[in-house]
Amino acid sequence: MEAEVDKLELMFQKANSDLDYIEYRLEYELKRKHPDPAGQNNQSFTVVKNPVTVLQDLSAIKSRYRTLYAHSESVAVEQKDTKSHIYATLNKTMTMIQELQKQTDLELSPLTEEEKTEIEQLKSHTTDL
Repeated sequence: MEAEVDKLELMFQKANSDLDYIEYRLEYELKRKHPDPAGQNNQSFTVVKNPVTVLQDLSAIKSRYRTLYAHSESVAVEQKDTKSHIYATLNKTMTMIQELQKQTDLELSPLTEEEKTEIEQLKSHTTDL
């Protein structure tokens, strides 16, 4: 699950980088093709108006991506905390069951290979967190 979160973060970083590059290229092309030496609004402004709107939209999109990226980071932190809590609770529950079995003198059946694998996975998750 953490791999998916890392992959999502990389996708957001790449998208943000791509948007920065697109914005840079649009600004460069606009300045190169439509210079305004007088610094005043002239007819070239009407030609540039549509690309300028595109640049403004691009800035808004970048802002939304940054917000979404920040939200995804907070979700990842909450997800990790939740996983940690679930694993800790599950581990405590398993320990309590084993203690109850010992106290009631129930005959413990040997663990299957699948159960052993799951216990090892649980232990590795709890030590990772």
